[in-house]
Amino acid sequence: MKFALTCFILIISLKLNAQSSYADSIRQYREKYKREFLEDNRSPLKAADTNYLRFFAANENYRVIATFTRTPKTKTFDMPTHSGKLKKYRQYGLLTFTIHDTTETLEVYQGVDLMKQKGLEDYLFVPFTDMTNYLTTYAGGRYIDLRIGDIKNGKLLLDFNKCYNPYCAYADGYSCPIPPDANKLKLAIPVGEMLFGKTDN
Repeated sequence: MKFALTCFILIISLKLNAQSSYADSIRQYREKYKREFLEDNRSPLKAADTNYLRFFAANENYRVIATFTRTPKTKTFDMPTHSGKLKKYRQYGLLTFTIHDTTETLEVYQGVDLMKQKGLEDYLFVPFTDMTNYLTTYAGGRYIDLRIGDIKNGKLLLDFNKCYNPYCAYADGYSCPIPPDANKLKLAIPVGEMLFGKTDN
């Protein structure tokens, strides 16, 4: 009995430590995210504005293993943006995953212009909308960045805790891609970045 109780306490302790470690990693990720606004000369935010960036609490239930399916024969297409301009992308593959017993699929895109830039040749882009839009998150959807190297043996760790707002969530005048209809999730994703907290920007 004593041994069983010791094992139970050890398991709980390990689980709590893992949750704390993950929350810390997301906290560090968000601090880096805030700093990047100050390093980008096109940034819509100044240092004081980053205090109004808001995020859901980290939740590992929205960090899932997705099955990746390559779609090599797809053609390039024009993705509309909020400014009215068109940006050329091609579908790189499909991600299939399950959250709360609901299976969903997201299309993964590769920017034609970025493919030509040194250091960004392997950059992948996942714009999506979900049931939190207009309520607690930006109406125009959110984004997730990936790299081709993140795909291992047909699997990919898809972490919605790292999804972020496009620049259009903070100011007008940016050509932010509008998530295609294929990437409209039928469930809520209450993690990642929330609506911007400053209303007079």
